[in-house]
Amino acid sequence: MQHGKAERLKKAKPSPAVHVDPQLAHRLPPGQMLTERFPILHEGDVPEYDLGTWSLRIFGEVEQERTFSWDDLMKLPRSQQVNDIHCVTRWSKFDTDWEGIRFKDLLSLLNVKPEAKHVMIHADQDYDTNLPLEDLMRDDVMLATHYNGEPLTPKHGWPMRLIVPHLYFWKSAKWIRGIEFMREDRPGFWERNGFHNTADPFLEQRFSGEDLPIPEDEWVRKEFD
Repeated sequence: MQHGKAERLKKAKPSPAVHVDPQLAHRLPPGQMLTERFPILHEGDVPEYDLGTWSLRIFGEVEQERTFSWDDLMKLPRSQQVNDIHCVTRWSKFDTDWEGIRFKDLLSLLNVKPEAKHVMIHADQDYDTNLPLEDLMRDDVMLATHYNGEPLTPKHGWPMRLIVPHLYFWKSAKWIRGIEFMREDRPGFWERNGFHNTADPFLEQRFSGEDLPIPEDEWVRKEFD
């Protein structure tokens, strides 16, 4: 059954936004509204984890499948970065502060086959999202464990989430549990349910069908930090 969120976003009404300094306006993609909030949006319940049993599976087009424990990952080099983020529900938040493991640093430990050109990120609860491997190789793509100097809260993806700041935030999956390398692309959860396959916010790649230029206010009614 087709998930109805894409259609709801197209029909939503305008909502108030934070004033944007003209000198910063170039950072705000078209159709977005700046907020100081961090809205909490996801499908399903917030999962609970025991870090002693939590793991991240690496599989698909790799020479050898691997499973990393939390302790394994915590031994890897860590990075910090500040990014603007943009949600398809039309909110943007500037200067968000993240800490974690750069995707390319993890990739250096994996024997990924040269045929691998695409990646599926698998996450709880029954969520997945697809990206070209080339997109994940950017310096600012991160497996994040901390936000604003503190461990991620469960509602924002604890213990680990993906951060892909140059794409709409549904590509930055919460609660990641697996990374599948693929020869060919295939759509993830939202991409199968009316959302654009690429998701560039500056090109307004929101929907796979007709992209109606109607502002969205659904996020204003959501819980936020």
